[in-house]
Amino acid sequence: MKKVELISAVASKVEMPKASVEKVYDEIFCLFAQELAKGEAVAVNGFGTFKVALRKARVGKNPQTGERINIPASKAVSFKTSSNLKSCVNK
Repeated sequence: MKKVELISAVASKVEMPKASVEKVYDEIFCLFAQELAKGEAVAVNGFGTFKVALRKARVGKNPQTGERINIPASKAVSFKTSSNLKSCVNK
């Protein structure tokens, strides 16, 4: 499901204009990004938790040349599903 499809589905279920639903959608994901950027976890009850995971610096290999390269430490977003979501998916 893409953003446009999700907005249309929500707008029809809650009987709101698509423009209003899109503003809410954009704001929710903007808040998610802000909290994750601060290093905070974002938990959505019944869905799952988004967290920032730290990746250590490591030595990698360029697959084309075989040359060793240094890969710097970085942050990545990880997601852990809730048991409710797992149950829905596995029905």
